[in-house]
Amino acid sequence: MYQGFAELYDELMDDVNYEGWADHYARLLSIYGIRSGKVCECACGTGSLTLPLQKRGFQMTGVDISREMLWQAAQKARKNGIAIPFVQQDMRSLNLHKPVDAVLATCDGVNYLLTEEDLLGFFRAAKRSILPGGALIFDVSTPYKLKNILCSGLMYEDRDDVTYLWQNTWHERSQTVNLDLCFFVRENDGKYRRMEEHQTQRAWSMDTLKEVLWKAGFRAVCMYSNGSLNAAKEQDERWHIAATNPVK
Repeated sequence: MYQGFAELYDELMDDVNYEGWADHYARLLSIYGIRSGKVCECACGTGSLTLPLQKRGFQMTGVDISREMLWQAAQKARKNGIAIPFVQQDMRSLNLHKPVDAVLATCDGVNYLLTEEDLLGFFRAAKRSILPGGALIFDVSTPYKLKNILCSGLMYEDRDDVTYLWQNTWHERSQTVNLDLCFFVRENDGKYRRMEEHQTQRAWSMDTLKEVLWKAGFRAVCMYSNGSLNAAKEQDERWHIAATNPVK
């Protein structure tokens, strides 16, 4: 996943307000008493959220399964004069040298976990990585969004140097959506290079997320609506979920 696509990711996501996302994650962390300290961001991608969180006073570590995305993240950090360790790991088997105050999984990272076994594996690995009293905080695109908005037909965009087509297909039985993207990237000689990217995301219900979090040992599970501190609703497009690693 993201092989080749990594070089285009930031350009195609230039409309995302990562500073606003960082403000919201910092606000959620502060609710759980974490206003600085060590934070690991899983599924960090090109570091677009990792860097602004570091600037807000957190000691960040970025983890992603894609070497290409991590290379982009490291280049971005170096360009900005920020020292952040970026580590290639599968979030389902997260293994940090030392426990942290919080683990984050941002920008739909949990939607890419396709089975309850995967979900439980990540939650258990995160719990092992979080200090007692610390927090796991993550976001997901909701079932409503994946089924009713993301799968609303063919999407496309034509830019100066890249054109892409994006077709999504919803599968009711598995509660998954296939994302099929085709890119045409303009080269220096004026010719176009074709690239394809295929991804699958899983829709997770509130009940399942709560159940698996409790099974993994987390407590005080809270679900927030659309980047706010309001309670999550079924018709939201995004939820932010927070849970604590209890003090024994």
